[in-house]
Amino acid sequence: MNLSDFQFTTNLDENIARMKAVFVHDNTFICRVVQGRGSPALRAALFFFDGMVESTLINESIVKPISLWQGAPLPMDAVIDEVLHIDDCPFNPPPDKLLTAFLYGDTIVLVDGDSRPAVVNTKGFAKRGPDEPDNEKVLRGPREGFTEAFMGNLALIRRRLRTPDLCFEFSEIGSVSHTTISICYINGIADQTVLQSVKQRLQNIDLDSVLDANYLSEMIRDNRSSPFPTTGFTERPDIVAAKLLEGRIAIIVDGTPVALTVPHILQETFQANDDYYISYLYTNLTRWLRVLGFLLTLTLPAIYVALLTWHQEMIPTRLLFSIAASRQGVPFTTFTEAVGILIVFEILKEAGTRTPETIGQALSIVGGLVLGQAAVDARFASAPMVIVVAFSGVTALIVPKLRTATLVLRFFLLICAAVLGLYGVLLGLALILAHVCRLTSFGIPYLTNILSAEKHSGRDVLFRFPWFAMKPDKRFLAGWNGVHR
Repeated sequence: MNLSDFQFTTNLDENIARMKAVFVHDNTFICRVVQGRGSPALRAALFFFDGMVESTLINESIVKPISLWQGAPLPMDAVIDEVLHIDDCPFNPPPDKLLTAFLYGDTIVLVDGDSRPAVVNTKGFAKRGPDEPDNEKVLRGPREGFTEAFMGNLALIRRRLRTPDLCFEFSEIGSVSHTTISICYINGIADQTVLQSVKQRLQNIDLDSVLDANYLSEMIRDNRSSPFPTTGFTERPDIVAAKLLEGRIAIIVDGTPVALTVPHILQETFQANDDYYISYLYTNLTRWLRVLGFLLTLTLPAIYVALLTWHQEMIPTRLLFSIAASRQGVPFTTFTEAVGILIVFEILKEAGTRTPETIGQALSIVGGLVLGQAAVDARFASAPMVIVVAFSGVTALIVPKLRTATLVLRFFLLICAAVLGLYGVLLGLALILAHVCRLTSFGIPYLTNILSAEKHSGRDVLFRFPWFAMKPDKRFLAGWNGVHR
């Protein structure tokens, strides 16, 4: 749409005809003419989109005051001050801001004899409540989650951080969608170098549309080809508030309940949402289980393949005989068997995720049991291999934030094990560690705190210290100032 179409004239009928011509193919476009009771009467036109506005607000705050006005016609600025019952009404905004607000649910008001429009905040489109996110449920703690409503999401953050240092900076991305985003940070805690880097990367984005936060994540993240996430995702306002207090920066995207947090480092992937709402003793136990689960899901299939292919002498005799008996009649090599079952497991998991919830649960359970038993009975796979793959798949669910990394690296280590045995597994783990050591997130090393020699760097990594011991050191980037880069 050409912004010159919104250069109005003083003739109201001409403006109405022009607007109807612009939106001639849009049946949701509404033009309503209202006239006062004076002689001569105040005459105004309202332009809005059906389904995007709150009808009661328009009727009570705009239509009714104008229709009851008995005085002489007034210019637009006087109408705002003396007639309309509104508190948010930008007067004569620039054409680009006028168009953006109009397409987002605001109402344009024009009066006869004045070419200057007013934009009334009448947004009223349907939106869901801030229910707890299905993917981030907690045992204890707040139950609110972000929704697709942009300003509502910012309000959820503001409720938790009642400080004037909390900053929201708006901008638009997408040459067609004109999606509004907000950069959120706490002034005085957020690192200014990181903040400027975030702003610069967002300004360099050239996309037609941004419909979800992942659009931005793939454009601004460091090490784009790495399977490890270098930007954080969350649907919980309490998590965003906690990250902001640690010195991180959040990016809120209009139309999606997912918020980005940067920088994002490795230690965050092993932290659960309710680690800080329950006993630190229980948290420490479960956090270690997540680390152990991540290591097992990566290495267990590879170690099993390496032992059976190259190092049978390392397997206890009775166990080796049992495995050999279960493999009798299996026509595939151990490596091929492992890859095939892993692929089937991932197919079942994906099918269970994409189908409706009631069908998906039955599909995952019945499919796993039936296909697993049938594969063993038909000698397409051995029972020990099914057990190893199933255990590896279950442990992968402990660390959902590393889902992509576990899927990719599990197959990588399998190939290393098939080629070089346990030496290949060790070589593969060394390459993974070297890769992780090279990763950064907006200039911050990915292993920050884990390998740091600072006095209090480990108080919230593998162990979560109690609050009375951790509180003064909780700020992630406080005092960073580029010294450690």
